[in-house]
Amino acid sequence: MKSYRKELWFNVPARRGFINITAQVEEALSESQIKEGLCLVNAMHITASVFINDDESGLHDDYEKWLERLAPHEPIKQYQHNNTGEDNADAHMKRQVMGREVVVAVTNGELDFGPWEQIFYGEFDGRRRKRVLIKIIGE
Repeated sequence: MKSYRKELWFNVPARRGFINITAQVEEALSESQIKEGLCLVNAMHITASVFINDDESGLHDDYEKWLERLAPHEPIKQYQHNNTGEDNADAHMKRQVMGREVVVAVTNGELDFGPWEQIFYGEFDGRRRKRVLIKIIGE
């Protein structure tokens, strides 16, 4: 069995944002030359996420509003974590809801998606450099 590893780096200038990384993952799959296997994509930071869904701006706006209702950023003092000098407790919670990683089957050298599925990097505490790991295993 072969394996391939690649890192993607992001520096989202805003506190939050969603980036479609499907093309970068497909590029890594092509580089790997793996035709049958599994592709893991995960955020390597505790305030960021990788998830699969539709690339539709209304849905992304809905995510933003929904996540802010679940774990509002302010008031910052509502979270014990922020007593450490941080202001990102909400980002940890948003990441927990959206997930750390995705695994996609690789079939005939392509990501085996359902209709409309795309891979996204979700940033919940931006303005600094963070990475995503792509790990592909198979034949």
